[in-house]
Order: sequence, then structure tokens, then C-alpha cells
Amino acid sequence: MGIDEEVIIVGRKPVMNYVLSAVVLFNQGISRVIVKGKGEDISKAVDVANSILERLGDTIKVKEIKIGSENRKGKLVSFISVILEKII
Repeated sequence: MGIDEEVIIVGRKPVMNYVLSAVVLFNQGISRVIVKGKGEDISKAVDVANSILERLGDTIKVKEIKIGSENRKGKLVSFISVILEKII
């Protein structure tokens, strides 16, 4: 059985836009949402993940947190990926 997942890449929009997107995805039956932030958007991605956890409470858990760097146009850009999973 495959796990349905979606990636939300955090950018310039307000935090609540990303939170509502994640809530809608979970309500549509997606079982895993990955919140990803790069560079200056890392702290906003953490805010998004925390807000999702607050909103959905005991129905969601943090499966994994990944940090690292990617080579973008010759520069290293840091990223964070917070993997949230619906508790079955």
C-alpha cells in the first residue's frame, strides 16, 4: 500500500495560507504532507509545521525532520523538510 503524499514549499505567502493548504490535503485523504523551506524561509516552514500540529492536534504526528543543503546556481542553500503524517 503506497502512502499518498504532497509537498508544500513555503515561500512568500502568509503562514496561514500554507497551514490551510495542509489541512485541506489531510481532509482530502492525503496521509503525508511534507513542509519544505529553503534559505530565509526555513523559520517560516517551522512555523507552518507547528501551526498545523496545533490545529490538527492528536490526528497528526511529526514523522521525520530532514535538514541539509542543496546546490542552487553555484551556491549552497540550506533547507528543512518536516514530514507530517496522519495517525491511523
